[in-house]
Amino acid sequence: MAAVTEEQVEAVRALVAAIPAGQVSTYGDLAAAAGLSSPRIVGWIMRTDTADLPWHRVVPASGRPAPHLASRQLERLAAEGVPIADGRIRLRECRWAIP
Repeated sequence: MAAVTEEQVEAVRALVAAIPAGQVSTYGDLAAAAGLSSPRIVGWIMRTDTADLPWHRVVPASGRPAPHLASRQLERLAAEGVPIADGRIRLRECRWAIP
């Protein structure tokens, strides 16, 4: 894992906190916006530092949540009105355009 600075961690946290209810962002979108080299770094940050963040609004580019999170994540997103079909988030309809 490349060294991650505190500024990069805070950039990812700020971006995740800004995702509006009813919309989602991908790990790759967040990595690009935070200037990170890989979506995996966003995943690492999310695994280690999300207690107070809307973690459920961050999804893989496939739109299909990780199996160990899927039921909880899809339930939370559906409650916010995120369009879901066959266990997959319909990204074209709810992907957040990062400002």
